[in-house]
Amino acid sequence: MASPKRLQGLTAATITPMTPDGEINLSVIGQYVDYLVKEQGVKNVFVNGTTGEGLALSTQERKQLAEEWVTKGKNKLDHVIIHVGALNLPEAKEMAKHAAVIGASGIAAIAPFFFKPTNKDTLVAFLREIASEAPGIPFYYYHIPSLTGVKIRVEELLDGIKEQIPTFQGVKFSDTDLLDFAQCVKNNKERFVLLYGVDEHLLSALAMGASGAVGSTYNYLGKKYNLMLEAFAKQDLVLAQQHQFCTGEFLSFVFKLGFGVAQTKAVMSFTSRIPMGPPRLPLLSASMDFIEKAKAKMDSLME
Repeated sequence: MASPKRLQGLTAATITPMTPDGEINLSVIGQYVDYLVKEQGVKNVFVNGTTGEGLALSTQERKQLAEEWVTKGKNKLDHVIIHVGALNLPEAKEMAKHAAVIGASGIAAIAPFFFKPTNKDTLVAFLREIASEAPGIPFYYYHIPSLTGVKIRVEELLDGIKEQIPTFQGVKFSDTDLLDFAQCVKNNKERFVLLYGVDEHLLSALAMGASGAVGSTYNYLGKKYNLMLEAFAKQDLVLAQQHQFCTGEFLSFVFKLGFGVAQTKAVMSFTSRIPMGPPRLPLLSASMDFIEKAKAKMDSLME
């Protein structure tokens, strides 16, 4: 069921907890929800995306995770957005229909990235087929060209898309092309929700007019980013910069060590004390050296 609230503020791109032998671990999702809400002040989630290893999971696993997040998030989370993108249309449509049936707040999909759409019309046709399976809830396009290789500009995509996809609500814009993002805001801010997806650049996107943000670091740095949002809303740019610089210092540090989904799971594990487990192959677990150094850096910044 679509939430009456407009999606804004921070949305955590959720991690998929796994057992030591690599099976999804649904038993900690309830604890995960409470941690996000109570400790980080984050009440929106984006499930089965990049951070959640969605494309490394089976359709059945993705459905189980969607159900658990919707169930455990009831009356606690404002929005549970389920990413249903897949390399083949039938599976994406199946997951879209399922998300609607279980009561998700909305669905999202990336562009297919093996056989790629080569122009706007082809991409819209693919997305339209997915969205049509969930006609009662909002649909969001997940733009992440660094991983999909699909570089159709979002400014171009949004032109006329509401006529093609009536449930189209907005974009998760995970790219550093702020010119494209700025044009999206300039032409569509009142019509669509424009969520920025590169956490370390969030303050720049807010200045451009972002509606909110979706990202992995809001799992464990959400409290700090919320302080940045509050400062920005009060037009205290100096304080907003201080918060962005603080989170940026941590990210700059871990980027130099080598940082990805596996390392994000490790950081979330020691920050939340909820075991996130290993990633799924071909990703490899974070090293003990990384964990020790990242934890020491996090502790120094949070003092």
